[in-house]
Amino acid sequence: MVSILNKPSSLIHEICIEKVDRWKLFKFSESLQHRMEQLLEKKKADQLMAEEVAELDTIGELDRIFTHINAMMLDGSDVNQ
Repeated sequence: MVSILNKPSSLIHEICIEKVDRWKLFKFSESLQHRMEQLLEKKKADQLMAEEVAELDTIGELDRIFTHINAMMLDGSDVNQ
């Protein structure tokens, strides 16, 4: 079996910063968000190919990183005011 390893950094061109209220948050580009939704639908239908499983894992890892960083920024946003 061949192991497929993708790094979240391979998606760096799909990173956006979006202003939400008074905060600037990391977000996926519209195309990456759409791709993640497509892959999740295929996973739900048990139709993912091995490459797509790896791709979804990579996107999921980047999503976890963004969630963590955004939460840290939001949590610390009121400290300096």
